[in-house]
Amino acid sequence: MRHHRLTAVCLATGLALLTGCSAASTGGTTGGTTLNYLTFETPSLTAKFWDTSIANAEKQVPGVTVKKIVAPSTDRDAYAKQLQASGQFPDLLQSITPSTFATAGLLKPYDQSWVNANFMLPLGNAYKGKVYIPPTNSQIIPEVFFNKKLFAKAGITAPPRTWSEFMAVCAKLKAAGITPIELGGGDPFAASMPLVGILSADVLGKDPNWLQERYAGKVKFTDANVEAAATKYRTMAKDGYFEDGALGVKYADSITNFTAGKTAMYMMGSWFLGSVPKDHADDFGAFLTPTEDGSLVVPFAVGGSMAISAKTSDPAKATAFAEAWSLDPANYKALIEGDGAFPMLKGKTLADYNVNVTQVFKDSYAYVTNQNTKVSAFGWATNDDSMPSGLNDAFYAASQALFTSDDVHGQMAKLDAAWDTATK
Repeated sequence: MRHHRLTAVCLATGLALLTGCSAASTGGTTGGTTLNYLTFETPSLTAKFWDTSIANAEKQVPGVTVKKIVAPSTDRDAYAKQLQASGQFPDLLQSITPSTFATAGLLKPYDQSWVNANFMLPLGNAYKGKVYIPPTNSQIIPEVFFNKKLFAKAGITAPPRTWSEFMAVCAKLKAAGITPIELGGGDPFAASMPLVGILSADVLGKDPNWLQERYAGKVKFTDANVEAAATKYRTMAKDGYFEDGALGVKYADSITNFTAGKTAMYMMGSWFLGSVPKDHADDFGAFLTPTEDGSLVVPFAVGGSMAISAKTSDPAKATAFAEAWSLDPANYKALIEGDGAFPMLKGKTLADYNVNVTQVFKDSYAYVTNQNTKVSAFGWATNDDSMPSGLNDAFYAASQALFTSDDVHGQMAKLDAAWDTATK
């Protein structure tokens, strides 16, 4: 459940609400342990979901009381940093970026034998050989979702596989008076989705180690192949393949626009599967960002549940709670049905979770379980391919700028400069 920039609506709270409430674990009045847990709330993962999941895990760990802290925005990393700076770093943190905090010695790794015993890809989100968030689920970021009826209306009989076919589909839709692609560009992360897909397919698809090579200074964003990939996104915008005023469309509205049939395609993370309308789910399909030669490249991100603070005063209780929460089938059911998460528990099929999912979910999950070319979703990895702290904001800014600017080289140069500053 990576989802840290994934929804437009999180319930607001603030540091002021934490006044007098230390985020360090404390002894309760009856000799128990109180742990503070940073979460987030969305239309799918509601306050009720978190309250219920916490209560269920508490039952598995006698003597523990967990207090929920709700992040005030979709950027939990930034909020966790605020809490840490004010001496209120939580005992448990949901779906953060481990590298941001592990390098500062703030996180406690999980026992690898427990991870190996319970998850399909034990090292799927490991950072420098250690697992700081259990690899409970995965996502494809992005897929290209499409409206089958609008494709048929434009005379399109099959999803495109190559980039030239994709551009031809966009042109055909536009000629038919149909907006080809939805873009919730008013939210920076959503504006970046086409660029995430293209860079994952064209750059990482050919060189899966590109991000590690960028850390080593062997490659740059201004390299010709990266600029060529970024130019594809600029061309999509320049040719009018997104809706009018796309940079002013909020993420939540982009979901509504697409599901209501106002646009033909939507490049978004697989969490969108939780928003597919159940009453006409068969109207929707999905394909991967097309490549030049038609080869399939899956932009893959292994997500996870909660990180454990290295500063918690009761690491045994904190670990027991985190493990109980991470293995609770009821949590997976909610994440699968409401948040489009692909479960990664070992030895289970979708049927084991008693879920009701759409055909497009099943088709998408097949990309996860099948043997194919999987690469880290650009900018979304929580493992060694995660970008330096702060780089995502620069990446989003570049994505929004490229919507209106032809200066691809200048935007890529800014990313190189931001990377170099972040890694000094």
